[in-house]
Amino acid sequence: MNPVDRRPSGYEPSRQLRLDRTNGKVFGVCAGLANYMNVDPLIVRAVFVVGTVFGFGTFLVAYLVIALLAE
Repeated sequence: MNPVDRRPSGYEPSRQLRLDRTNGKVFGVCAGLANYMNVDPLIVRAVFVVGTVFGFGTFLVAYLVIALLAE
């Protein structure tokens, strides 16, 4: 197992974008996106933090929209 990838062996990524409330921190948006793209949730969270700081809150608005629209 790759040290960056913390998913169990045999893990199959989701084919639909779904919130991952079990592995998520706030609404499960970043964990759900990470499952969908098959990457580590920490990377997605870091992208959202950097995007929010340098994008003047644009990523924060996108995060809230995804949290409201995704299942």
